[in-house]
Parts: sequence; structure tokens; C-alpha cells
Amino acid sequence: MRDRNTAAVRAYRLEQGELVLRECEVPEPGRGQVLVDVRASSLNYRELMVQRGTYPLPVKDDLVPNADGAGVVVAVGPGVTEWAVGDRVAAAVFPLWQHGPFGHEFLPQLGGSLDGMLAERVVLEASGLVRVPDHLSFEEAATLPCAALTAWNALDGVRAGQTVVTRGSGSVSLFAVQFGKLSGARVIATSRGPAKASRLTALGADLVVTSEDWVEEVRAVGGADRVVDVVGALNDSVRALKVSGEVAAVGSLGGGWPPLDPALMFGSVATVRMVAIGSRAQFTAMNRAIAVAGLRPVVDRVFGFEEAAEAYRYYAKGDAFGKVVISMG
Repeated sequence: MRDRNTAAVRAYRLEQGELVLRECEVPEPGRGQVLVDVRASSLNYRELMVQRGTYPLPVKDDLVPNADGAGVVVAVGPGVTEWAVGDRVAAAVFPLWQHGPFGHEFLPQLGGSLDGMLAERVVLEASGLVRVPDHLSFEEAATLPCAALTAWNALDGVRAGQTVVTRGSGSVSLFAVQFGKLSGARVIATSRGPAKASRLTALGADLVVTSEDWVEEVRAVGGADRVVDVVGALNDSVRALKVSGEVAAVGSLGGGWPPLDPALMFGSVATVRMVAIGSRAQFTAMNRAIAVAGLRPVVDRVFGFEEAAEAYRYYAKGDAFGKVVISMG
């Protein structure tokens, strides 16, 4: 690991869509803040949107990118009592969202309107941190803030014996398979090919549907209580539901949202809920469950800090099965 006990540390900045590595002075935490030695950061699709200028939420100029990250507290500012030097932590993407439903006042976010985690050391609000499970490496812990918490939120309220459907094999869907099994649900995963299907089965999926007509296959086995839709095909997801089922809408692969047919929703008394990651309280609860179960995230590949641009290019290809992580060493 590079010696960071110097007057300068390194951080990436986004300049016209390109990652540029710069040196800067070691930041100092102010009141209510902590200084975190970042050990790893992971990529989500939102990072590509930020880089390409298509992210729907505000993005600051001269941004330090990446919402996800985990590390060690190395200094605390005045008034901080919850954290101590040496604590292993991860940062909440929306640091102001402590609990309850999401609101406009919680919009400030890491790697967007706030500087993110692709730096050797960062100053963060103490109230926006959570403890990471002891059994996870920093590379594994860095996968949790966005994709894992989104999946956890998407499955909120799922009970043992219910049926959960996950779409595809992106990171949110992989976490949803794991959390679905953790809740005691029957998990049906959809996949376009047999190669990923076998890996989804190994991860815990009870049934993997590879045909284009996945809706009919799900309905043939009784329908779904919850569909985690990362594709944006909401009409299909509603059709796959049991009466009074729910679609947790996470995103849209194509960037657009086909019109949602109200008659379909009325016919099955369906609920469609938009999922915006999750609160700090949900993050804390998720980490407790991960620790108790000994659950481990799926990591596809780890890149070095100097290889961040290569990590972005690799992730953009869309071939990863699991999280792409950048390690600071």
C-alpha cells in the first residue's frame, strides 16, 4: 500500500468525462465529520451515467466520482462520539437520509452533488457512515452502499414462503437472489443464457427461467409476490404478479420507461414502487443481517487504484457477473 502518512493524497476527478488522477492536500475533518482512509470503491451503472453526463440528479463540477466505498476511520472532528480511529466503515450514498421515506431534502449524494469515494482519503459526515460486517474484506464491503442496499430495499416486507422474481444477473439482481433466500422466500431468477443460469442456481435461485416468455413460466408456477425489475419492462412484471403483488422498480436498461397500463395494475391490485437505494437505518439493518448470515457479495474482478479507467471500461462492457471493484491496496 502507498504511504498515505504524507502531506498529499491522490484523488480522481472527472474532467469532461475522463478520469484524471491528481494529488491534493490531506483533508481535515471539521465538526461532525471524520477522515476515512478509503480501501476500496465499487462501480455501479450510475457511475457510467455520471461519466457520460446522463445522470438525472445534480452533479457537481470537478467531481470525485463513485458513490460506493469502504475504509478505516483515521481521524475524527470535534463533536464526533459515534466513531473512533480504527473503525471499519462504509458511506451511505445519501448521507442525509437517516430513516423513513425518501424526500427532496435528502438528494445530496456521494459521487454526484457531493464528492465521492474514488480517492485515497475523504472527509465524510459522521452521521452518514455505517459499520461494515467483520467477516467482509474492504473490497466486499465496498459493494454494499448502492447495489446491495437497493436490493435490500426492493425486498422490504418479503416474508418466508413468498415468491420473489429477479430480472437478469446485474449486481442488484444478484444481491436480491441472496437476500430473497435469506428471507426464506422462493426465488425465481430470469436469465438470457445457460451459462449465467447455472451461476444463479449456485447462488441460491430455486428456479432459473431462460425463455423469452418468462412471465408465463412464472405464472405457471403460481406467480410472484414481488418482482425486482431492473429492466424497465413494468407491464411484464405486473403481469407476472399474484393478486396484490408488488413490483420494485429499480431502473431501466434502455434508459426509457414504456407506458404502464393502469388496467393491468387494477386487474391484479398491483403496487409499483420506485426504489431509490435506501436510508442509513436500512443500511445498518442490512449489514446486521449480512453479518449474522455470513453472506458474501459476488465480486467479479478487482482493479488497482491506478487502473480505475480500465475498471470503468471493463464495467461498461456489461459482461461482469458481480461487482467490479477498485482497490486502494
